[in-house]
Amino acid sequence: MSNAQPARTSRRPDLVIFDLDGCLIDSEITSLGSLHAEMQALGITDVTVEDLRDRFLGVSLRNVCDFISEQLGRPCPDDFADRFHARLFAAFETELVRIEPMVELVDALIASGTEVAIGTGGSIERMGMALRCAGLESRFSGRGFSGDQVARGKPAPDLFLFAASELGFRPENCAVVEDSPHGIKGATAAGMTSFGFVGGSHLEGIREVQQKRLLAAGAALITADPADIRRFMLDDQPVTE
Repeated sequence: MSNAQPARTSRRPDLVIFDLDGCLIDSEITSLGSLHAEMQALGITDVTVEDLRDRFLGVSLRNVCDFISEQLGRPCPDDFADRFHARLFAAFETELVRIEPMVELVDALIASGTEVAIGTGGSIERMGMALRCAGLESRFSGRGFSGDQVARGKPAPDLFLFAASELGFRPENCAVVEDSPHGIKGATAAGMTSFGFVGGSHLEGIREVQQKRLLAAGAALITADPADIRRFMLDDQPVTE
């Protein structure tokens, strides 16, 4: 059953920028669990995985480190990012799962002549590791962009504008696929059409709530089925529930 909202057709985008975690790879539960474990090790024990999901989904690790500093009353340890990534990357090697219907959407866009890119709040290193473990490197070679590369991460528009500029596209001719309100807000601020995806396992139990958040953030379409996004972008068909 589709969770799509009714939407009118629109011109096909020239470039589609995909969030990585929670959109192309079903990695958010692993990521949030790794983050929670490392924060527990620092003595931050009153924050749940659900709290982290609600607060940090789609944002860069810099935001997390700022939060840790507030909780500890001192700077975030210099090695926190390294320890988090070491734990996460070890899990990626054995646990990382692609969201196959979304990968099929990527392939359909490429086959149609539409350009694709990654716009992730994660680090460049994390993006590279995830793409390698998921077997997606070739699809996004030279087309992966990280929050590390801009002054302000999501929900600012900087990352999406940077990706479009680097690839030579006007923002109004770009679309973004995101699972977080922060990402949708950034895409909207960049003047890009945004699509909310709620099919990731990390949204189990809160999909209706997340749909409302994404709609409020400015998403033109919200769905758990990438086929709805494909119809909207490529088939020039209105999408209905």
